[in-house]
Amino acid sequence: MASTPAATQSALPAQPSQMLELAGFVQRIHDPVMAKEGDTYYVFSTGSRIIVICSQDMLTWEWCGRVFDSNPAWVAAAVPGVGDLWAPDIAFFNGKWHLYYSGSTFGSNRSVIGLATNRTLDPKSPEYAWVDEGLVIASTPSDNWNTIDPNFALDATGQPWLAFGSFWSGLKLRKLDPQTVLLAADDPTLYSLAARAEAGGPIEAPFIVRRGGYYYLFASYDACCRGVDSTYNVRVGRSAAITGPYADRENRPLLEGGGTQILSAYGQWRGPGHNGIYQEGENFWIVYHAYDAQEVGIPKLRIETLGWDADGWPFLASQTQQQ
Repeated sequence: MASTPAATQSALPAQPSQMLELAGFVQRIHDPVMAKEGDTYYVFSTGSRIIVICSQDMLTWEWCGRVFDSNPAWVAAAVPGVGDLWAPDIAFFNGKWHLYYSGSTFGSNRSVIGLATNRTLDPKSPEYAWVDEGLVIASTPSDNWNTIDPNFALDATGQPWLAFGSFWSGLKLRKLDPQTVLLAADDPTLYSLAARAEAGGPIEAPFIVRRGGYYYLFASYDACCRGVDSTYNVRVGRSAAITGPYADRENRPLLEGGGTQILSAYGQWRGPGHNGIYQEGENFWIVYHAYDAQEVGIPKLRIETLGWDADGWPFLASQTQQQ
């Protein structure tokens, strides 16, 4: 892939950021990702059989069901003790919705990423039916990487890729077959995107978006899942190629622990992170969970627009409320 990042980026205008005030079913939402079909927004979340909530204005949310009636049998067989399915990612590709999800247990890299497809996200449609397509990729204790937190991304040519990873040796990327949308046979390379070896490995939840000739890699650093004691935060780097190398605003390589922080605790919200990003026209919306210190650390959905400064780096309005 060829690009001229500096020239392309300078042609893009700076854009502001705005926080949304959410209502309705936004509690117990974790590792969210958002999509839109018709006039309805859908958020998919970690939870029993993958939780789905929906909204027509992105402000008031309601319960819209679960993806699976029960965990796929192959996941239970591959990962003993698996409970909730984690960190879904949703993308429309080749005329269908593709939902990547992960099965694992805390502290283990015996993990799997699976794929489910559907013709529509509307549960009232006669075409609505989630079809589990099975295993995409797995890791075992003999590997030094972990197959959770999948993210489907397209490069400038329309070629699909799958980013994933948590702790161990960091965030990874594999090329996908454009027809099956499973791992590509023509490129078995496991590309390394970001790592934090010097800090004990707390990095996860990659999400890649393209803007102005750059690929932006968002990732969550530090400790999740500890309620108000969570120290999760989101950092970003960018690259002219989807495979990297990624560097932060100060040109520190993400493979060497770099990453420009754009989101950390603010106001009543603790441990914000594990973001998804949804693009609508020129707007980029970032969805993430954060723990509400006013309600005993319950995780809730948060949504903001990504702002972009004149140098092409993202920022968030919430950070003006940092305490």
